[in-house]
Amino acid sequence: MEPLSIGYGRPHQDGAVLDLFTAWAHRTPDAPALIDGERTYSYAELDRLADRTAEALRGKVGPGDLLGVCLGHSVSLVAVTLAAAKLGAVHLPLGPRPGERRLRAVAEQLRPSCLVGAPDLLPPGGEHLALDLPEPGVVAALTSGEQVSVPAGTHYAVLTSGSTGTPKAVAVTEPALGALLQWYRELTGLGPGERHSLLIGVAFDPHVMELWAGLTSGAALVVAPEAVRWDSGALTDWWREAGVTVTVLPTPLAEPVLGRPWPAGLALRHLTIGGDRLRRAPGPEVTATVHNAYGPAEATVTTTVHTMAPGGDHGAGAPPIGLPIAGAVVLVTDEDGRPVPHGVAGELRIGGRGLAAGYLDPELTASRFVGAPEGVDGTDRVYRTGDRVVMRPDGVLEFHGRLDDQVKVSGVRIEPAEVEAAFERDPRVRRAVVAAEQAPAGGVRLLAFVQIEEGEGGRAGTGAGTHHEAEAARLLDAVRPWLPEQAVPSAVRLVDRYPLDANGKVDRPALLAAEPVRPVGEDGDTPVERTVLKLCRELTGRPELGPADNFLASGGNSLAAARLLEALESEYGIRLRAPLVLRQPDLRAVARLVEERVAALTATA
Repeated sequence: MEPLSIGYGRPHQDGAVLDLFTAWAHRTPDAPALIDGERTYSYAELDRLADRTAEALRGKVGPGDLLGVCLGHSVSLVAVTLAAAKLGAVHLPLGPRPGERRLRAVAEQLRPSCLVGAPDLLPPGGEHLALDLPEPGVVAALTSGEQVSVPAGTHYAVLTSGSTGTPKAVAVTEPALGALLQWYRELTGLGPGERHSLLIGVAFDPHVMELWAGLTSGAALVVAPEAVRWDSGALTDWWREAGVTVTVLPTPLAEPVLGRPWPAGLALRHLTIGGDRLRRAPGPEVTATVHNAYGPAEATVTTTVHTMAPGGDHGAGAPPIGLPIAGAVVLVTDEDGRPVPHGVAGELRIGGRGLAAGYLDPELTASRFVGAPEGVDGTDRVYRTGDRVVMRPDGVLEFHGRLDDQVKVSGVRIEPAEVEAAFERDPRVRRAVVAAEQAPAGGVRLLAFVQIEEGEGGRAGTGAGTHHEAEAARLLDAVRPWLPEQAVPSAVRLVDRYPLDANGKVDRPALLAAEPVRPVGEDGDTPVERTVLKLCRELTGRPELGPADNFLASGGNSLAAARLLEALESEYGIRLRAPLVLRQPDLRAVARLVEERVAALTATA
């Protein structure tokens, strides 16, 4: 009988959180705890600053109260985070610019007891309390009304990816965070004398790991300048100048770093990457150990990891997401929640020590956190990730995309991740992102946004438009043999970079929203040409189509061709075959074919 897809991490060790910071503050009071530009704060200084902040809030914020923090990377952010832990409050990191609507939704639906940030950012009304922090003007806005119920023992809450109108907040307990930090410190050897970056977006849950990993290990946190979050060259220069030894990067920032020649003279020993599917492994010249980490916020940042040692041959394909970390339980299940055999794709479900307490919404918790199936040890409940994975015979997990990303195109279920992987077979392609949008004539069409390797056709924003159209056409031609025709995107757009959401992931809605309004193409020379153009523009959703465009290359497929033939038969009373139409070099030739058939029909009438 084929082994079932169930994996167990090694036994975990419990780890403290605030107590470890306090111990380092007493043991090494003068050691650097936070380096922000030219200013260095010792463990003792940071502890005193956190005590002052906690004292200012005492009696107004207490155990179990939600404390929303609207601050960027700074000593004030770290002090408020520590103060929340000292008060037993639940830290809710929202980032320096959470957006007016998002912040209003948090205030109205989660109703935190306190929000900390700049006065002009916080909702009006309520008592404002000035805080004695190095950043001037930071206040605590105390709110009235009863907040949502927070599970007992919650250390922090974080809004998950996809939260828009209704906040979807995950509650994580101190034991779960402590166990994660214990594993991460062992993985990286983080300790006194080390420097860990403080770089991940504050609203993204790996930020909690990097902040507390530094503070609980005796190492120094180093605040990253704003510019390095978008510029891989500036990032590696900063690593060298700041002497960073351990770091965490979101996948979209890490991939360009791995794609460039590895800089000399770095002190960096460990690089952990997460947040999105990693498309490339480190080259043999990379001198840091690279960890491809996977984990939803609902399982406390990291669940599995695949470690790639320096100088190794890690293959040309996408690295797997690896094996479960200490204390984690992973299983791959069918639609009914039963574990499937090795090698069979299914939904990843997660249990074990790192499982979150749930959402701050009991109904949502009940739908996503369910009982563990029979035969699974070490956990009585599991989180349904919605991710499609395969467990190899060696127990290593491979990520195959989101189950709920599937879209129907012309009646066929399409997995965008599979389309992206087809593009990425091409050595010219650095990365591809495929998004679905509603076509003007109804139905769904796929658009591919492709980054090409440097030196392979130039940058998307430079050069002649016709050059990039030709390059896009070549990429589309190269991908056709790998895909069913319904999965071939209607268009390819070359991009220099991808917009990221608050959680550091590619923002597909923003990609689609940035699509240029395409002008209507030139009209045909004859009534039939104009009719053919009108129909093809509606079927492909491309108003810029002109008589010289090819139907297939413009996003047409056999089903669209069939709909075109139905419309032409209704309009002109003629019958054409789809293969004949698909062989025509351009739409002018299709119109000429229609005119010939109409003329023949008229002659025999």
